[in-house]
Amino acid sequence: MENVVNNLEFKHISKEFPGVKALEDISFSVSGGEVLAIVGENGAGKSTLLKILNGDYQVTSGSYLLNGEELSFKSPHDAILEGVGVIYQERQLVQYLSVAENIFMGNVPVNKVKLIDFNKLNKQAQSIIDEFQIPIKASTKVKDISVAYQQMVEIMKAYQRKPRVIAFDEPTASLSDAEIDILFKIIHKLKKSGIIILYVSHRMKEIFQIADSVVILKDGKFIRQMGTDETTTDQIINLMVGRPLGDIFSKLDRNTEFGETVLEVKNLRSGIIENVSFSVRAGEIVGFSGLVGAGRTETIRAIYGADAIEEGEVLLNGEPCAFKHPIHAIQRGIAMCPEDRKDEGIVAGRSVGENLTVSILHRLKKWGMIDRKVEDAIIEESIISLNIRTPSSKKNIVELSGGNQQKVIVARCLATKPKVLILDEPTKGIDVGAKFEIFKIICSLAKEGLGIIVISSDLPEVIGLCDRILVMSRGEITGELLREEATEEKILTLAMARM
Repeated sequence: MENVVNNLEFKHISKEFPGVKALEDISFSVSGGEVLAIVGENGAGKSTLLKILNGDYQVTSGSYLLNGEELSFKSPHDAILEGVGVIYQERQLVQYLSVAENIFMGNVPVNKVKLIDFNKLNKQAQSIIDEFQIPIKASTKVKDISVAYQQMVEIMKAYQRKPRVIAFDEPTASLSDAEIDILFKIIHKLKKSGIIILYVSHRMKEIFQIADSVVILKDGKFIRQMGTDETTTDQIINLMVGRPLGDIFSKLDRNTEFGETVLEVKNLRSGIIENVSFSVRAGEIVGFSGLVGAGRTETIRAIYGADAIEEGEVLLNGEPCAFKHPIHAIQRGIAMCPEDRKDEGIVAGRSVGENLTVSILHRLKKWGMIDRKVEDAIIEESIISLNIRTPSSKKNIVELSGGNQQKVIVARCLATKPKVLILDEPTKGIDVGAKFEIFKIICSLAKEGLGIIVISSDLPEVIGLCDRILVMSRGEITGELLREEATEEKILTLAMARM
């Protein structure tokens, strides 16, 4: 990749949607060979700004310039042609095509008769994969690799186009520490080549590891741009949310008394899961930790009826249950907020309100018709209680920020009035202020007597929030820790016990 000197400048960018001003007079610049982090609470305008850069949205006013040339992309294809690549938090891959076909999407090598040259395609793709140090084959279908590796394929897809600008939107949300290290090495390589790097993340530790400077947005407005060597995590958070948060876990109103066992799993075996046994008491928050591929999500999917149980049993309030489908689990009192928000969580194309009540429509029927007054009251209460930032319950859910989409999914789970609430990476892609709101909600629900399971890759989160932590490695539970005794070192030791 050639050494170039690039410069990207945003000048007085504003973007309005019906009923909401998403961005107002945003101006800042970034040079080639620099990693610029963009931070802000959910709804601050980070994703909107990236979508403008990528041609998904057009500005209401203002302009953006690359190397002094004013640009106006009408589509993501226009952006690609000008050397701009944006990697969104939600993956943009074709699941039934190979890794190689996805990496070279729109740019596949062809032979003399204009057919795809698969040998050349796989060879070129494998070269990039090996450079990224990822243990996958170019010919493997995307659907057959993990979520973490799918995220890496997204990055490789942008990388092969040799961009002048590459923007990352929460790129590490599904990656392990080892995979994050690989990603950072790639970013450093891009940086040395003079590429402009925009890096959107809620993880403060990452920002200080990888970024040279940081831009802070709040409520669609530019607050400040500064070097990471001249600021602190507390200062950034204060500018983001308008108040210092300190140790957010120490401020939680925790439940201290647990009731009877509400969920018990005995000798579970399903796919990679082997002989898993555990229980959850009423009012208890039980955390699941482990590295990517440990089997945490697979365990929950089997309990919830999404995957078949090969051996073992699940008991709810002492009664054996064998759910053949998630709807049966919901009917019996188990609700789940999935990790993959885009494919398994939201109902794309539907409104916030419709997404909130889709699981309880049968309860809202009166004389065979949906009682709209009752439905509207539930929607309004949910929006207020979870502080879902939307101009209207009629707003299309895909137009909300990732964090607010996540809140809608949590609200939908709560609307089913569950006995057991399962949250798989509940704060993935959510800013620190919104995380505290989610933590408070979880603790409040525990005090009301719900049994809660939290799967999280964020070690400080699982230690600070959960009463008990179960650590998994290669399909088995390798240890159990109480919050008072848990440390990151102890968890990681147990997580690598079967490696």
